[in-house]
Amino acid sequence: MSENRPEKILEFFIDGHPVTAKDGQTVIQAAREHGFDVPHFCWHPQLSVPGNCRICMVEVESDNGDPWFDIGCNMPVTAGMRVLLNSDTVKKLRKDTMQFITLNHPVDCGICSKSGECTLQDYHYEHNGAASLSRDRKNHATKFYPLSDRIMLDNERCIMCTRCVRFTHEVSKTHALGAVYRGDHSLIRPAEDANFNDDVYSDNVIDICPVGALLSRENIDNSRVWYTEPTASVCPGCERGCNISIWHRRQAWAFKALDPKLNTRIERVTPRENPDVNGPWVCNKARDLAKILERPRAEQPMIAGRVVDRADAIAAAAALLAGAKKVVALVSSWGSNEELAAFQLTIAASLGDRLTAWVKADHQPVPGEVIEDDILIKADKNPNRHGALALFPPLPAEGLTAIPADADVVLVWGEGVPAAALPQGAQVIRLDAWAHADNEVAAVFLPISIQTERAGHYTNFAGVVSDFAACFTPAPLVTHAETLFGMLLSAEVGVRRASA
Repeated sequence: MSENRPEKILEFFIDGHPVTAKDGQTVIQAAREHGFDVPHFCWHPQLSVPGNCRICMVEVESDNGDPWFDIGCNMPVTAGMRVLLNSDTVKKLRKDTMQFITLNHPVDCGICSKSGECTLQDYHYEHNGAASLSRDRKNHATKFYPLSDRIMLDNERCIMCTRCVRFTHEVSKTHALGAVYRGDHSLIRPAEDANFNDDVYSDNVIDICPVGALLSRENIDNSRVWYTEPTASVCPGCERGCNISIWHRRQAWAFKALDPKLNTRIERVTPRENPDVNGPWVCNKARDLAKILERPRAEQPMIAGRVVDRADAIAAAAALLAGAKKVVALVSSWGSNEELAAFQLTIAASLGDRLTAWVKADHQPVPGEVIEDDILIKADKNPNRHGALALFPPLPAEGLTAIPADADVVLVWGEGVPAAALPQGAQVIRLDAWAHADNEVAAVFLPISIQTERAGHYTNFAGVVSDFAACFTPAPLVTHAETLFGMLLSAEVGVRRASA
């Protein structure tokens, strides 16, 4: 019965503006929904409310003229309440709070990796902007403490908001972090009965840390944030398809004298919030995307292992397709929706009954990898199997042995198909982005672009479509699969007409 009950809506005022809130919402939640900014450190929309930083203090007017003050993160909205977010008294309270929070902080923005995207830095300018009033010596803690193989803690920058601790208790549920000691001697430390290395979501604490206390040991001091920019993308690590931002060097700040590869490397990966897919989180596999996408590339077309021009390779592949009586295509589950549709409309449509197309897995779980959990990680390690299966059937249960022995041509699109597993008598046309020994034994090899070099969409296991954009330009002889299918179709039609 309660599920069908209409949600109670409360009317109240923020800085004199009439607004509404759902019954049970706090002032900070309702204010954010209406576009009002309330400063906060310890509060996070996905975590519990400790109310320990006090920077979200607001004023509530009363009819008797005697206002009262409280923290907006823990104050439920009541009907008719009149909240002031930026009264003179509130501004003074926030300024005093900033003095307290930075009492032992080194204020070392000039050398801090978080500088440029640090909440403490922003609030210091916005709500304080003055040097410390304290003349007492700062309480120095251990500068660096390794919380895990992936994350370094700078104790002096930590303001004990405890977001990281609550994340491990409430989201990843590893209970891997805690706080020791009291007052301004408090420190974040790994729990005695847990190992932070075992938390496959650990790097999210770097994102939610409002200061520069939690640092990626992989990326520390690699690049200042203002030299880089994010590109919207999708993690291909499993069929969840978490929305991510891939950070890379801005073109305006491109290196000219150093290794040009520095301009096309992935600097870091952060979550791109999508409540329908991954919320604000990603697992560590997404953070390590460079290990997948920055493997050695295949950039030269080949015929029987011999480097040739792209036109020659396309002509050779088209001749094989045009002359074949039985073609088997192993369709990539890393292809985008656009590429899959292009394959269906070109190669598949042209070959008709001569073609059998099956969707195969490009990637399988690697040893030690978490196969599946109840947070984000899915068992299928391919980003677009759902999209591919919408157009083509799956590879039969018997796997590659299902390929008929009398198949003339096998077209392999993507990874996951060793040459030794294919029928010996079949001519193999291989379309791949990575350098493999199998490329050289294919009758024709054509290099194709990777996700960071093209735009497109994936459809995840639940049917949610997510977009990704290009970060980098592919090498000259690397072709987008969507384009390549059209080129192959034109060449194949030309061969058939010439032989008719």
